[in-house]
Amino acid sequence: MRIDLNADCGESYGAWTLGDDDGLLSVVSSANIACGFHAGDPTTLRATCATAVASGVRIGAQVGYADLRGFGRRFIDVPYADLVADVIYQIGALQALARSVGGSVSYVKPHGALYNAIVTHRRQAEAVVEGMRACAPELPALGLPGSVFLAVAADAGLRPVAEAFADRAYTPDGALVPRSQPGAVLHDPDEIAARVLRMLVDGTVQAIDGTEVALAPESVCVHGDTPDAVTVARRLRRVIEGAGGRVVPFA
Repeated sequence: MRIDLNADCGESYGAWTLGDDDGLLSVVSSANIACGFHAGDPTTLRATCATAVASGVRIGAQVGYADLRGFGRRFIDVPYADLVADVIYQIGALQALARSVGGSVSYVKPHGALYNAIVTHRRQAEAVVEGMRACAPELPALGLPGSVFLAVAADAGLRPVAEAFADRAYTPDGALVPRSQPGAVLHDPDEIAARVLRMLVDGTVQAIDGTEVALAPESVCVHGDTPDAVTVARRLRRVIEGAGGRVVPFA
């Protein structure tokens, strides 16, 4: 039982600190590092990349909408050409920052509202994939199983990587429960660890209505901006390893 454990990092901005990146990077195997559009300033992003390199953690470019005020969690109907260019810009910026500290970008994961939009929004999914192909066609695409994004990525010759969420509730059709709804975000470390172990052993997760949803993730995400993210990640890793599993980057 091998699983990648990823977390969102590098989301502080100037004097505003968000999350415990150092704590998370001591636990996870992959870091989805912001690219400056939804969060993160260049100094923060470079420092986060440096810590990831020192910790042996794989770096992913977390591309999003240009929405600092909304933390990238508001849908934006970005024109196709603009979204392609935005994706290229973000990946390229993080690639340069990672190289400057001896690292490299290993995959791409959309953030927030963009991530959720391209579960079904084909045009935006195609724009993200075109941006990836234009500057980094060798990089895998991390996304929700069954999403249009992963299907488009596969059709374009990119490697799709299915992801599950440790601390988010699911709908019966395998989508994430919107954050605006009660119970969308889970906080209890023991509950989260138990449901992730079930994902890995049984290949299922219980949806918010009690039905069973099939999952076969290569990576599991812990949100870095939640207050107990480090505690959750540590508990999750202990439970996985205690069951004989290994936390390693996806191949």
